[in-house]
Amino acid sequence: MDEYENLLTGNPIWGMRTKGVARITAEDAIALGASGPTLARQRRGLRSAARHAVFGLREFQVQGAGLARTATCSPATSAACANCAESIGIVQQALDGMPEGPIKADAPKVVLPDREKMKTQMEALIYHFKIITEGFAVPAGEVYQAVESPRGEMGYYVVERRHGETVSRAHARRRRLANLQVLPKMCEGRLIADVVAAIGSIDIVLGEIDR
Repeated sequence: MDEYENLLTGNPIWGMRTKGVARITAEDAIALGASGPTLARQRRGLRSAARHAVFGLREFQVQGAGLARTATCSPATSAACANCAESIGIVQQALDGMPEGPIKADAPKVVLPDREKMKTQMEALIYHFKIITEGFAVPAGEVYQAVESPRGEMGYYVVERRHGETVSRAHARRRRLANLQVLPKMCEGRLIADVVAAIGSIDIVLGEIDR
């Protein structure tokens, strides 16, 4: 990681083509729904703010908090590299503290049973077919759950109108699609050639954008 980052930050051509390019203020980025490295001075990361699952027990830093008030390509790249290093540290801590035992919940009405059990136990086979063909019932209501992905907040919004039925509506908040909304603001007053660097700093995947 250090080698790849030095190839960029130590390259004068890279510096000239990214310094001051794709400028976006924190206020505009937040208003447009950006997250992750695109919101380079973000002081809130879902891994620390939400404290969901095992992350509440892990030590790490939210990257990008000390960057300039106005973010450009260069700090966004630095934040992304720093996030990679922090993620490695989190994974190492999680592996060191992971207890022995099963890795899947023992909930046959919701979680598919082990294939070996399905071959030898009639009850497991029945649950397998019921989950595959019918899904599982959820209580009435709505919920939004988000996680911190490498490119920002990725969340799922699920709605169920009647208790005991399958999900009525589900929507995925894609982090790249949300981050792409800041592109016009980034390109104001810039050269056409700078658009390529701006898009690269967002790190989009077209398959996710064109849903």
